[in-house]
Order: sequence, then structure tokens, then C-alpha cells
Amino acid sequence: MLFGNKSSAVDWLIVGLGNPGQKYEHTRHNMGFLTVDLLAEKQGVKLNKVKFKSAFNIMHFAGCKCLVMKPQTYMNLSGEAVREAAQFYKVPADHVLVIYDDVSLPVGKIRVRPTGSAGGHNGIKNIISHLGTQDFPRIKIGTGAPGEGGDMIDWVIGVPSQAERKVLLESFEKAIQAAECVIEYGCQKAMNDYN
Repeated sequence: MLFGNKSSAVDWLIVGLGNPGQKYEHTRHNMGFLTVDLLAEKQGVKLNKVKFKSAFNIMHFAGCKCLVMKPQTYMNLSGEAVREAAQFYKVPADHVLVIYDDVSLPVGKIRVRPTGSAGGHNGIKNIISHLGTQDFPRIKIGTGAPGEGGDMIDWVIGVPSQAERKVLLESFEKAIQAAECVIEYGCQKAMNDYN
């Protein structure tokens, strides 16, 4: 195979969404970052390579070669990083798995979807725009919503309570298991098992 170096190819992108910087580190909007950090830790890999406007690394997970990435563009421009990596590795949209926070779900609830609209999430909206499709699998992690009259922006960039953090830590574990299921067996089984 002339010029073909299949060994450098990746089968999947696993994208954790969040905002870079200490200010946002443990906020509700960083559920995706926190989940892929835990995945990397479990795999004994650091997400310390920098390319595609992301912190990333390549690991073997669920029987596949996966590029696990944390876009460093800030949430609303996440699609730029995702598009760059997907184009570079020629990964189709249905092999771009995005993990992120969802205010419409109760704290810690996981929801797997094979496709769908942005549902008001600016990171997802930007990824849809850059990939030119909404047909990519995603795992949402519920953060709950602010109470009556609460400000949504303050909520998503706020830090969960101690009790919420305990629940969310368990949901990161569950999201990793769901990601493994999506990659190995497809979204339908992951939806049946984790939704």
C-alpha cells in the first residue's frame, strides 16, 4: 500500500466537551472533560498532546484505536477542533462520540443518543455546524437545571454541590461504560442498557 500508513489511523474520536482553564475546571459545563479525564486515567494515558486545537491522546479502548480529545477552543467553538481531527484521520461523523453536560436531565442521569438536534447546547450546535450533520452519537450527563428564576449561565459555569459531585462521579463511570458499549455494540444496545 503506497504511502498508506494504516497504523496511524484511528477508528473513533471520543470528544469530551468543556471549557479550558482552572476557572472552569470543576463546573457543570465540564462534564465531558471530567469523563474523558477519568477514561484516560483508567487507561494509564495522559491527554497531554496538543494538536487539532485540543488536548488529546490516542488509546486502545473497546477494541478500537480511539483519539480521545478535549477541545481547547472554549465550548461554543468545539466544532473547530472536532472537524480538524475528523478530517485529519478521515473519521466519519457516526464514529465521532461526544460526551457533554445536559441541563434537561436530572443530576447524574445518562442518556445515549445516535443523533439529534443541539437542544440549546452551544458546543453541540457548533459541532453540528462544522461536521455538516447532526448524525453523530452522543452521551449526555445530566446536571439538572437552576431553580425558578435562576440564571442558566451561572448554573452551567457553577460548581456542583458535594452531594451532586458524588452522584456525578458515578455517572462518569457509567458514561465510560456506555461509550464502550456504543463503540463495541452500537448505539441501540447502549441506549437499551444505559438510558
